[in-house]
Amino acid sequence: MSGFVEKPEPLHVPGLVHLHTGKVRDLYRNEAGDLVMVASDRMSAYDWVLPTEIPDKGRVLTQLSLWWFDRLADLAPNHVLSTEVPAGAPADWAGRTLICKSLEMVPVECVARGYLTGSGLAEYEESRTVCGLALPEGLVDGSELPAPIFTPATKAAVGDHDENVSYEQVVHQIGAETAARLRQLTLAVYGRARDIARERGIILADTKFEFGFAGEELVLADEVLTPDSSRFWPAAQWEPGRPQPSYDKQYVRDWLTSPASGWDRRSEEPPPALPQEVVEATRAKYVEAYELLTGKSWA
Repeated sequence: MSGFVEKPEPLHVPGLVHLHTGKVRDLYRNEAGDLVMVASDRMSAYDWVLPTEIPDKGRVLTQLSLWWFDRLADLAPNHVLSTEVPAGAPADWAGRTLICKSLEMVPVECVARGYLTGSGLAEYEESRTVCGLALPEGLVDGSELPAPIFTPATKAAVGDHDENVSYEQVVHQIGAETAARLRQLTLAVYGRARDIARERGIILADTKFEFGFAGEELVLADEVLTPDSSRFWPAAQWEPGRPQPSYDKQYVRDWLTSPASGWDRRSEEPPPALPQEVVEATRAKYVEAYELLTGKSWA
């Protein structure tokens, strides 16, 4: 069992129709038919949406995504039309709202990996492959791969696991031409972002993208290259053979699985509320990632 510990009630905003409440984002449709995407401060971990929010998290995700969209526009068009807050919406929506094109979404998580860790490491240790791609012997947790790889996953509903799949399965699901375009775009965007992050002292270990069609055009959608969708590691502390320090929600995961939380991940019990020190440390990591990448002060 998993999902929301406490699922929030959607807000009623004049002129908007509520479509979906996700782990982090709430989706609405406006009278023009565009999507209104609002990034909350909700935190998810281990397929649960936790009862404790991280202040400013939704704004960090939104502003960092916008910064990246600007730097990727020549590689892939994006879905953003406006950042204007709809009339009648809460003041809290400022800085966390995107008005977006309505796309026909591709049902594949487009994951790019430049380093071995996470579910990729678990598969590699069993079979020396990741998503069916053969990798050389001798790699360890945190190893840089010989070249970045495209390792797609199925998109899961809230409370379910995304499942890594082979490229051949993606071809079977969406066709060879679309699969090839997704792979090419994913690796091109990852390569650009990896180089930009590296200049700022950050390793982009892996990341995931979502794409949708606007007519025949593939468009980059949702969030991009945030601490929620990517693994960012401080380059100065990179040391293969162990878990790496990171600018993401690993701090929350580590606390939840520590004796201090009192929570058994294998049980069906929902996770507990986060203590204030964990909330503050997690917020600081998100803000630090934003500041290091953009060169701007969050304040």
